[in-house]
Amino acid sequence: MTAVEQTASAGPPAVSPRGPAGPAQRRSSGRLWRTPEPAPSGVARLFPRTVASRIRAMTATTAVLLVAMLAVGWWAIANAREGVRVIGHDAGPQVVATGDLYFQLTDMDAQLANALLIGAAPGGGRAQALARYNVNRQKAGDALLKAAKLADERTEDNTARDVLDALGRYERFAGQALLLDEQSGHASGPPSERVVKLYQQATDLMKLDLLPKAYNLTLDNGTLVRHTYEDKRSAVRAGRTWILATGVALLAVLAIFQLYLARRFRRLLNVPLAAATLITLAIVAIGATMLSSQASHLRKAKEEGFDSILALSRTRAISNSAAADETRFLLDPERADAYEQVYLSKSQTVLYLKAGNLTEYNAAVQKDLEFEPGRAPFLGFLGTEANRPTESDKRRAQLAEALSNVLKNYQKVQANDSQMRALVHGGKRDQAVAARGATAADFARYDQSLQELARVHQKAFDEAVDDGDGGTRGWYAVLPIAGIVIAGLVLIGVRPRLAEYRWSK
Repeated sequence: MTAVEQTASAGPPAVSPRGPAGPAQRRSSGRLWRTPEPAPSGVARLFPRTVASRIRAMTATTAVLLVAMLAVGWWAIANAREGVRVIGHDAGPQVVATGDLYFQLTDMDAQLANALLIGAAPGGGRAQALARYNVNRQKAGDALLKAAKLADERTEDNTARDVLDALGRYERFAGQALLLDEQSGHASGPPSERVVKLYQQATDLMKLDLLPKAYNLTLDNGTLVRHTYEDKRSAVRAGRTWILATGVALLAVLAIFQLYLARRFRRLLNVPLAAATLITLAIVAIGATMLSSQASHLRKAKEEGFDSILALSRTRAISNSAAADETRFLLDPERADAYEQVYLSKSQTVLYLKAGNLTEYNAAVQKDLEFEPGRAPFLGFLGTEANRPTESDKRRAQLAEALSNVLKNYQKVQANDSQMRALVHGGKRDQAVAARGATAADFARYDQSLQELARVHQKAFDEAVDDGDGGTRGWYAVLPIAGIVIAGLVLIGVRPRLAEYRWSK
C-alpha cells in the first residue's frame, strides 16, 4: 500500500478536544499547549476579580475611613480643648486681671484727688479717701503681679515691669503731694500751688504713662483671646463637618460590606459587622453633637461672658476716671475747662447720646432710656451691652433688669454732675465741693450696679468654661478604644467568610 493509500484509509486527522489550534495554542512534540492569557490592563486592574480580594479591599477601605474619622475627631477635640484653655484659664483671666488693674489705677488717682480736695478738716472724709487709695494700691500691685505671672511673651513681661516702675514713680509724687499738703495745714478751700503742681505731675504720669501701658497689657491678651476664639471655633466646626463626612462614608462602606457578604455567602446578617456599624453610628452622632456643643460653649464664653466682662471693666474704669475729672475740675481751676471737656468725652464713651456740650448731654441722658434688648436707642459701652445677643431667655431678662438699674443710677450721677457744675459757674465753689462729697453714695450705687451686671456675665462665662472642660473629658480614651473595637469586630466578621471561601475552593 502506498503512502497515499495509507493516509486515505486512516481517515481525517484527529481533532484536538480543545478545538483547532489557534493563536492561543501551539504544537510541541505532537501536543497542543494553551499560551497564557495576557494580564488585564488599565482600569480592570483597579477592581478585584475574586471574592477574597474584594473582601480584603472592602476591609482595607473600612480601615482607612476609620483611621480618618478618628484622626479628624482627635484633631477637633484638641482644638476645642485648646480654645477653652486659652479663653477660660490663660489669656482670658489675664485680660480680666489687667482690666481690673486699669480700674484700680484710675481709682487710686481719683482718691488722691479727693484727699487733696477735702483737706485735713476733721470729719471731711480724707481718712476714708486715703484708706481706699491704699486698698487700691495693694489691689493694683496684686493684679500687676498676676498679669506678669501670666505673661507668656517677653513684650508682655516687659510691659508689666514698666507699669510697676511707673507705679513706683506715681506713688512718690502722690506721697510728696500729701505730705506737703499736711505740712501746710490745708483744711478747706483749694490746696497750695505747690501741692497742685505735684498732683499734676502725678496725674499726668498716670494718664500718659501708667494707664496706656496697663491698657496695652489688656489689648495684647485680648487680641490673643480673639484670634484663639476665631481659629479654634472655626477648627471645631470644620472638624464636625469632616467627622460627619468620614463617618457617613464609613457607614456606607460597612452597609455595602454587609450586603455583599449576605448575598455572596447566603447569610442573613453578619453580627460583628452589624455591631461595628452601630458603634460607628453612635460615635459619629455623639461626636458631631459634642463638637457642636463645644463650638457653642466657646461662643458663649467669648461673646456672652468674656467680651461683656471686659467691656464692663472698662466702663467702670472710665466712669471712675470721669468722676476723678469732676474732682480735678474743683481741685485745679487752671485746667478746669480741659477737665470738663474730658469728662464729656468719657461720659459719651460710656453712654453715647448726640450732644455738643455737657448741658445738652445731661438733658439727653435725663430722657427716657428704656430699651428693648437688641434695639437700644443709645451707643457706647452700655449701648453695646444692651444690643449684645443672648441665647437664654432667662439670662436675657436678668441682663435687661441689671442694665436698667445701671442706666437709672447713671442718670442720677449725671444729674449730680450738672448740679455741681452749676454751683461752680454760679460762684459757689465751696457749696460745690460739699455737694461733690454728698453725691459719693450715688456714684457708689452706680458702680455697684455695674458690678452686679458683670456678675451675670461672669456666671455665664464660668458655666461655659466648665461645660467646655467637661464636654471633651474622656474623649481621648473613647476614640482609640472605639477604633480598636470597630476594627476588631470587622476582622471577626470577615475572617470566617474568608476561611469559608478558601474551604469551598
